[in-house]
Amino acid sequence: MSDIVRDFLSPEGERSVIEAIRRAELNTSGEIRVHIEAGDGLLPPLVRASRVFETLGMHATREGNAVLLYIDVAHHGFAVWGGRGIDAVVPEGFWNDTYMLIRDRFRSGRVAEGLVEVIEQIGAQLKEYFPYRSDDVNELSDEISRGNV
Repeated sequence: MSDIVRDFLSPEGERSVIEAIRRAELNTSGEIRVHIEAGDGLLPPLVRASRVFETLGMHATREGNAVLLYIDVAHHGFAVWGGRGIDAVVPEGFWNDTYMLIRDRFRSGRVAEGLVEVIEQIGAQLKEYFPYRSDDVNELSDEISRGNV
């Protein structure tokens, strides 16, 4: 793994992002993941995010309610990819609004804070449309995945 991927978030920043994922997932059956890599620059971030989503098995959640925050640190790319279930129910403009929020935070150098904010925003939408159920299990790791998968 390259240094830029490993060092993209400070240890404290990484902990805050993972904790935000865990807090968000306490209120929903939805799943949120963050993936950081040094992309090849050939694929647009949204296309690469869709492929990473599949590779990480995020398409296989019971309700199709997983969301991936994809970051290409080498080419300053970012994308948000939602599963079929969540994509079908969020309000029009939600994905664009989410993208714009994280883009603005990244541009101002507030990477971890921006990720936490976006995770909270996504968590609120997941809670509304996919509330926590008593039989819920954490289907995907809350840890940040790194490197080309």
